[in-house]
Amino acid sequence: MIGLLTVLSIAISAVAAPVFDNNVPAEIRQQIVTDMNAVGSISSAQASGLHQHIFGPVLGKAYLNFFDTRIKKIGMSSCGSANAVACVIPFLGSNKMWLTQNYIKFSHPQIARSMVVFHEARHSEVKNGNWGHATCPTPFNDPNGNPIKSIWTGAELAGQPACDITPFGSYGSSLIMLKNISKFCTNCSEKVRMDAGIYADDQLKRVTNQQAYSAIRQDLYIR
Repeated sequence: MIGLLTVLSIAISAVAAPVFDNNVPAEIRQQIVTDMNAVGSISSAQASGLHQHIFGPVLGKAYLNFFDTRIKKIGMSSCGSANAVACVIPFLGSNKMWLTQNYIKFSHPQIARSMVVFHEARHSEVKNGNWGHATCPTPFNDPNGNPIKSIWTGAELAGQPACDITPFGSYGSSLIMLKNISKFCTNCSEKVRMDAGIYADDQLKRVTNQQAYSAIRQDLYIR
């Protein structure tokens, strides 16, 4: 029987698989394998300018290379919050991603889990100060005056370190990835493209700097 790490190595082809800590449950390992295999199959002939700057082409091989060169180990942690899904803890090693049970606890589409994984991979970049989050405004409401909440947990985001002030941070880069998949993926199902668009549009709310917000809108929304 092929082991999970072997399967992950096959899924990622020429790039090396991250090493799982022994305490990572089998169901989470298998979910990562499945999710990364799906990402690795993505194909497209187009990419936006910001996407090319961050990831290169909208292509599975490019995504897997982006992840593999940043994340070498995967472990389990509470990440300091009951609402956390995953994290990078720089003082414990910037090339290690920690997952919580929330990664599989909530019923979210596969492309949304991939968004989380690539969000954390961005946090591994020591040369960029690990792309720290910005504090969301207080109050933090949508145009209808309703509190903006996490699409994952439903927690209100006002005053939380859960926003970005640059297109290149963890929220900005992961939404750019998903919006490009939504617009340009040529072999994704209609549902995958729809889900990618929904989650990208939601994450755009977290980009609170007007210049950064406008740059993403110009790159991906205004045509």
